[in-house]
Amino acid sequence: MVDLAQIWVYLARDPLAALTATLLAWMAGLRLAALCRWHPAANPVLFAVALLAAALLLTGIDYRQYFQGAQFVHFLLGPATVALAVPLYRQWQHVRRSALAALLAVIAGGGVAAAVGVAFALMLGAAPEITASLAPRSVTTPVAMGIAEQIGGLPGLTAAVVLASGVTGATLGPMTLNAMRVRDWRARGLAMGTAAHGLGTARAIAVNATAGAFSGMAMGLNALATALLLPLLWRLVFG
Repeated sequence: MVDLAQIWVYLARDPLAALTATLLAWMAGLRLAALCRWHPAANPVLFAVALLAAALLLTGIDYRQYFQGAQFVHFLLGPATVALAVPLYRQWQHVRRSALAALLAVIAGGGVAAAVGVAFALMLGAAPEITASLAPRSVTTPVAMGIAEQIGGLPGLTAAVVLASGVTGATLGPMTLNAMRVRDWRARGLAMGTAAHGLGTARAIAVNATAGAFSGMAMGLNALATALLLPLLWRLVFG
C-alpha cells in the first residue's frame, strides 16, 4: 500500500503544491455545485476561488508565490479558448444563418459593456489607469490584459475585473434571461458570451449545445472587435 505521507511530501513541493491546490479547489467547487443541484448561483469557479483565497490568507502565502506554481493553469487558457471552436463547428448551420444579426448584437453588447465600466469609473472619480483597466472587462482574460496595457491600464487589475465579471455573468445571467423571458437559445448564448466571456460560455455549453456555440462565437467576436476598436476609440475620446 502506498504511503499517503510520502505522496503528500511529493505533492507539497514547489511548484507542484500550488497546482495541486488549484485542482483540489476546483474538484471541491464541482462537488459543492453538485450538492446545490447545479443552481445558477452555485458557480464552481466562484467556490474554487473562495477556497483558494481562504487557503492563501490562512497560510500567509503570497499570491505571486502561489502563481509561480499555478501558472500552468493560466497557460491553458489559450488552448481552452481555442477548443471552444468545436461546438461552434458542430452548430455551424445555425450560426451561418444568424451571422449578421449575431455580429451586430455582439458589437452593440461589447460597446455597452465597455461604456458602462468606463462610466462607473468616471462617476466615482477613479484614476485614469483604473478607468482604462475597466474598459475591456467583458473580454476574455488574455485579450483584455493586452488591451488594458495598450490603453494605459493595469493588466493585473483588468484580470481581476474580468474574472469578477465572468463569475457574475455566469451566475446571474441565466436567472436574468429567465426573468426577461428570453427563450431563444441563440440569443441566450450571445448574451452569455458577450457579457461573461469564457465562464459564461462554459455555463452555456453545459445547458444547451446551440447556446454554447453562439456563446463561443460571441466571445470570439467580442474579443476581436474590442481589440480592434477600443484602442482607437480610446485615443479619440481620451487622447
